[in-house]
Amino acid sequence: MINRELIRIKIVQLTYAYYQNGDGNMDKAEKELLFSLSKAYDLYNYLLELIVAITNEERHRVEIATQRAQREEGEMPSTRFINNRFEAQLEANKQLNAFLEDKNLTWKNDIETVRKLCDQIEQSSIYQDYMASEDDSYDADREIWRKIYRTLIQENDDLDAVLEDKSLYWNDDKEIVDTFVIKTIKRFTTDSDADQELLPEYKDEEDRDFAIKLFRATILNADTYQHYMSEASRNWDFSRLAYMDVVIMQIAIAEMMTFPNIPVNVTINEYVELSKVYSTPKSSRFINGMLDGIARYLNDTHKIFKPMAPRQHRTGGRENSKDNFNNNKE
Repeated sequence: MINRELIRIKIVQLTYAYYQNGDGNMDKAEKELLFSLSKAYDLYNYLLELIVAITNEERHRVEIATQRAQREEGEMPSTRFINNRFEAQLEANKQLNAFLEDKNLTWKNDIETVRKLCDQIEQSSIYQDYMASEDDSYDADREIWRKIYRTLIQENDDLDAVLEDKSLYWNDDKEIVDTFVIKTIKRFTTDSDADQELLPEYKDEEDRDFAIKLFRATILNADTYQHYMSEASRNWDFSRLAYMDVVIMQIAIAEMMTFPNIPVNVTINEYVELSKVYSTPKSSRFINGMLDGIARYLNDTHKIFKPMAPRQHRTGGRENSKDNFNNNKE
């Protein structure tokens, strides 16, 4: 589940914190990186459990409504939502239950949050259409939870605030983790049983190694990478560059030089996008130009061997980073 997008985000955050803390403890920083990634997997399981917690609250409401109807000889409440076949599969899932027990994760202490979500669900057209529909298929049961998640859980400021209070890591993780919860919902079928596999923490050992190797290269070769940046920005005062820009470019150069199978354009695009979130409004264009110039220099000097797209003509001083870099090297 922990993909390279999330790994890059964590490394940007942890590299910045490494320099801000100033203790220079590489082992401690590496453990913090792996811990922060594991917290994202905690969140993935916790959000799957939210589906079960909501259903349990709805069962409680149906039980109360049933008792009232029996006393008053009124109409009995529908049990369709609480007998949802997809949710029943998730509730019985061995992998999810074992993880939650091991990590002691539960929504019982946040019942008011669960109740508020139940209110929002019951008031939604998604719920009302489902309850009124004659489609009694498994697909309909699974689809309502996909819709509920995308509409009422994925974009929910109140829920985000609750999660942020529980873990400082989760505020930045949720947007990516949400996509994996939805992917997991889609993976279930009518034949899924209690042994249905959820997404693993890492797709494979290679992704975990990617995180460690990229972080180590970023820190251990910092002087070399910052020298490339300094040369490429000689027409400007390197010390006045936004500090986060320096961190982002340092990691991007580490990725270019450490992972020969990752295309240059992929690396540049990933870190340009991160700069839009973590740095200044003008940083993305500057970083794009700088990294393009540095990548071409690394190729020209045989420090990396990666194909490069034809260089587009750029206007404006900062964008002509390759020309500046080459001129500074002469």
